[in-house]
Amino acid sequence: MRYLLCGGGTGGHINPAIAIAKEIQSRDKDAVIEFGGSDRGMEGLLVPKAGFKLHKVEVYGFKRSLSPGNFKSLLKAVTSVWKASEIIKDFSPDIVIGTGGYASWPYIKAAAKLNIKTLLQEQNAYPGVTTKKLSRIADTVCVSYAESSGCFGEKAQKKLVLTGNPVTKPQITKKEARKKIGLKETDIYVLSCGGSLGADKVNSICLDAMEIYKDKKNISQIHATGKVGWEKYSRTASEKGLDKRKGFAIVEYIYDMELRQAAADIVISRAGAITSSELANAGKAVIFIPSPNVAEDHQYKNAAVMKNANAAEVFKESVIDGRILAKTVMDLAKDPEKRGEMERQILTFAKPDAVKKIVDEVFKLLKIKDI
Repeated sequence: MRYLLCGGGTGGHINPAIAIAKEIQSRDKDAVIEFGGSDRGMEGLLVPKAGFKLHKVEVYGFKRSLSPGNFKSLLKAVTSVWKASEIIKDFSPDIVIGTGGYASWPYIKAAAKLNIKTLLQEQNAYPGVTTKKLSRIADTVCVSYAESSGCFGEKAQKKLVLTGNPVTKPQITKKEARKKIGLKETDIYVLSCGGSLGADKVNSICLDAMEIYKDKKNISQIHATGKVGWEKYSRTASEKGLDKRKGFAIVEYIYDMELRQAAADIVISRAGAITSSELANAGKAVIFIPSPNVAEDHQYKNAAVMKNANAAEVFKESVIDGRILAKTVMDLAKDPEKRGEMERQILTFAKPDAVKKIVDEVFKLLKIKDI
């Protein structure tokens, strides 16, 4: 069978597609899998690194406000479907699987026109515009939250399947991961990032906090600035002397995220759907700083549910600063009992079989059993 997965822009749309592709590979040993994306998102880095061929079309997302750029996006929304049709005809997939983001649009749209089976996977409780529009023509829509159902039209609701987000439990233990990184038993390892592209506020707060506790030798930390913030914040880190502090690492992107997550004692992160699901599956003590720049403020709402269950610390971007973050990190660093309780509680939100359920739906559409 031939599978084309599509999605892109940020890691939050690409990593689910990669997780689905790997699950398909594990169950269909003869699977031929390729990816479709845009010519400008993180898929250009992440998909080839995962070992898959990537096709690209020129397509842009729509801005929420009135913008002249939306006219260009509208034109590309049409022409990209033509290009995607050529790719699909050449590859001849049995199914096209979309994981959201504007890069899903041309491939799912073209596949539906060519009468090829299609499946959508939506990560967020509040589906994106692309998923909502494509749900009208897709054969199956896998959602991660029961609350999502009210966001779809009556026709699309009949196609919904509640699966959870396609993330896998770490394949390496915390002890093994820490040994690989070279951490001592007494080290408190902190992982921080604001997403694959980066977040200006998170970068600023994290570097300010690191400067405050840089004399605490038992705290080690890796911070990813993201592509957009790398030039500015790598320079800021140097000015603060963080780049020379032993145990601190400032990087653009964390390519071995599974290893770093497994090793971490504390994670500082946005509260995107995939990231939240990964951290739940990994059972980590988390400090969430939800993005305020998302539809319906869904990151804060999702994170607040975890906070109410004593599974995470949550701070709105508008109220947190480097001092508050530094104090929170240092308090958790010296309180293993609280970290342990957070780890146990966040595990209750884990859905480790989500990727299996999604691939079950893929095989159901293809009318095949596990090979």
